[in-house]
Amino acid sequence: MKKNPILLCMALAALLLTGCGGEKTVPASPPQKANSAPRVELHVAAAASLTDVMKELAEVYREKHPEVTLTFNFGSSGALQQAIENGGEADLFFSAARKQMDALEKTDNLAPGTRRDLLENAVVLIVPTDSSLGLSSFNDLTRPELKHIALGEPRGVPVGQYGEEILAKLGILEEVREKAVYGSDVRQVLAWVAAGEADCGVVYATDAAIEPKVRVVAKAPEGSHKPVIYPAAVIKSSRHVDEARSFLDFAASEGARAIFEKHGFVCK
Repeated sequence: MKKNPILLCMALAALLLTGCGGEKTVPASPPQKANSAPRVELHVAAAASLTDVMKELAEVYREKHPEVTLTFNFGSSGALQQAIENGGEADLFFSAARKQMDALEKTDNLAPGTRRDLLENAVVLIVPTDSSLGLSSFNDLTRPELKHIALGEPRGVPVGQYGEEILAKLGILEEVREKAVYGSDVRQVLAWVAAGEADCGVVYATDAAIEPKVRVVAKAPEGSHKPVIYPAAVIKSSRHVDEARSFLDFAASEGARAIFEKHGFVCK
């Protein structure tokens, strides 16, 4: 039987390659250096009022821990709490109120021994910078010329819960509700007032401080609401508990304290 010349050539080529040392394997990715730390991504669920300060903290932390990537999910503490309870990816939780952290603790979602009270804030009444309404206290929220009063949605937004506490203490909650518009988090309330879409709004002092288009006309009366405490904790289901603890320790350090205080927070 006559042999196929093409097949013969292919066989000879294979023999030659074998004789020269065989095929070379190209690695799928460059090998890691023996002394380089493995990269870690931490998912941080944080109250919307912490947006600016957390971004600054992340930049400082990255300089000391380049192997750690911090990915933030900012929103209302209530929505973040529910996401964690429903299995959403989170290594740490920074809440704007104890209520949401208490709920996660009761459902055994916190890594033992990691919860701590980190910060304190204040609740204020704001108006657009060019407002001519002359508001000067929370009691002024009953004035008839007010059309839209921006509040946080009280079921899941801590600033909305504090706001309702204040209004109930003053005996004006039901009257204010008739003109209330409810934001999904404190930053939405701030944006509505800054844009003039609401006559006034209730936010944290730290949020008011970052927006030049609003001004504070009153601070919540002493004793009219629970202290605005920001607790933080590592989430029990985290795959990077040690790294999460490290970032939480950093957030409670003297270096972080200076950054928080620059943004108007009071450190615990």
